[in-house]
Amino acid sequence: MAEFNKDVPAGLSAAIDRALSKDPADRYQTMAEMLSNLRQVGREVGLLGSSDSQGAVIPYVSPGRRSAKRWMWAMALLGLATLVGLALWFSLRPLPQSPRPPLQPTLLTSYVGMEFTPAFSPDGKQVAFVWNGEKGDNYDIYVKLVEAGTPHRLTTHPAEDTFPTWSPDGSHIAFRRHTNESDVIYLIPSLSGPERKLADLFPRLLGAAVGGDGMAYSVDGKFLAVPDKSSAGEPFSIVLISTETGEKRKLSSPPAESVGDNTPAFSPDGRQLAFSRMSGNGVEDIYLVAVEGGEPRQLTFDNRFITDLNWTADGREIVFVSDRGGDNGLWRVSATGGTPERFLTAVGYNITRLSISRQGHRLVYSQMINDTNIWRVELAGTKRKVSAPTMLISSSKPDYAPQYAPDGKRITFRSDRSGSSEIWAAEADGSSPVQLTSFGGPHSGAPCWSPDGKQIAFDARPEGNADIFVISAEGGRPRRLTEDPAEEIAASWSRDGRWIYFGSNRSGSMQIWKMPTAGGEAQPVTKGGGSAAYESRDGQFLFYTKARNVAGIWRVPVEGGEETLVLDTHKAGYWSAWTVVEQGIYILTAEKMDRPVIEFFSFTTGKVIEMAALAKPFRLATNPEGLSVSPDGRWILYTQEDQRDVDLMLVENFR
Repeated sequence: MAEFNKDVPAGLSAAIDRALSKDPADRYQTMAEMLSNLRQVGREVGLLGSSDSQGAVIPYVSPGRRSAKRWMWAMALLGLATLVGLALWFSLRPLPQSPRPPLQPTLLTSYVGMEFTPAFSPDGKQVAFVWNGEKGDNYDIYVKLVEAGTPHRLTTHPAEDTFPTWSPDGSHIAFRRHTNESDVIYLIPSLSGPERKLADLFPRLLGAAVGGDGMAYSVDGKFLAVPDKSSAGEPFSIVLISTETGEKRKLSSPPAESVGDNTPAFSPDGRQLAFSRMSGNGVEDIYLVAVEGGEPRQLTFDNRFITDLNWTADGREIVFVSDRGGDNGLWRVSATGGTPERFLTAVGYNITRLSISRQGHRLVYSQMINDTNIWRVELAGTKRKVSAPTMLISSSKPDYAPQYAPDGKRITFRSDRSGSSEIWAAEADGSSPVQLTSFGGPHSGAPCWSPDGKQIAFDARPEGNADIFVISAEGGRPRRLTEDPAEEIAASWSRDGRWIYFGSNRSGSMQIWKMPTAGGEAQPVTKGGGSAAYESRDGQFLFYTKARNVAGIWRVPVEGGEETLVLDTHKAGYWSAWTVVEQGIYILTAEKMDRPVIEFFSFTTGKVIEMAALAKPFRLATNPEGLSVSPDGRWILYTQEDQRDVDLMLVENFR
């Protein structure tokens, strides 16, 4: 064999070495080189024919005419070729991929109170976030190192400071300051320093830990993308605000009937902007638009609630928070389109906000523990003093929007306990809950009993936009009343049961409309705006609010006429929880969400008196949440958040 090795061409030996050392992607070329060398050796030992200099084939010579030594060399060569072939076959097979270690979230913060809207610094080593402090008394911006350390408080203003966003060079943090009168964007040095006002925004209900809004720095740091609008009647658009001058440029133009655009996020290359477009309450999808402008491209088609989104560091995917799986989970979708995939399925439910680092392969998200239940308080005596509240209807998922039946024997409400927001009914004491609808999709609206107690009207979004439905109080198949592609929300009945009122933007702005309960042509009732309405007990007037999160309860004759402001004390109507009784209007209101009170406005005296100061926040809503008084005037139902705690979770090695 030693003598044979001397005769083996050097090219074959070198090729063998390369084959065993190269990456699999290069070994196909090496195999071709080895076959060529083996062919040459075969010709030399006489196993293969050869050719002369003019290309003429020299016939193969039988081994019998060769010496025994060369025959042995030939057999050795064949054995070597076989071994090399097997080695190449095994080396070219895809090596089994060792499974990636599962992504394991760990607690980044676990402070008393709520921590949310996290944002990574450009180097991925720090996280800015909102925290309401150890006393739970004010929302401010904090910054914390990922590895260790206590958080550094960046803002101290008594207003709510939210949505921190790092400049690309890490020198500044932009944030949004919300008061009852205004929303303003400020810039502050990330190591502390004086604040600089950048721009005023149209005020909106922030809801602190939940949903929508957001803002994003452009890759070059010259612009902030923010949802904004100029009037109450139009939807929110994404605008680009110059970080030098505060000048605004409108980037997106959502349909007039939509709620608008939220959660902007620039792609890592700075060429595109992703955002969510809300066509109705809890109905959103992701869109992409070029930063230079143009028609946006729709990326998802889920018609489900989206609270936040962000690009992966390589720009190939968008990670977002959605309830498309029945609860608020983490999903990812290719930036070129396709079917979203869920990941981190074991982290629990009610994720609200997220951030992905551009360096360090990290993801951080805020996760809420939320327990929303239906409570009852008793009115006693001529002064209508409220007794201590008691929990009436509860589950491990949110229960909300209660309303008494006309005879007071049953309660209808919304609940997520089945995995989606559906209409339910229970006995007056909260027992024997029964699911009435099974849409299994986007949110169903607040239910309302017919005067005879046999039917329940509500809005639902099985096809994305909201329409009005009616269902038997015993269940069955819902009957659809409206077919218009606009939003129809907040259904209520006339006292004689002949009409159903609802809010609709089919005319271009949200107004109160009514239509026959048996179906037919709808007709407008208001002209100056209207969202949710209830008839007076005598059937003479219609009381209504003008728009989502706009203070003031108004009145108009049911046959049409002058629209008159009745009450705007303490932002009456702003929180979408009020009801009309014979003597006046009950209102659930608050100067701050975590300090709600139930008040009563008397038609006789025109005064507002406080009925009860509630111990915990009520559920934030954009549709009526069903503050309800029993027919005998004894009980009040309302929705309360019994537990809300938000912590930040960190995921390392995120790809």
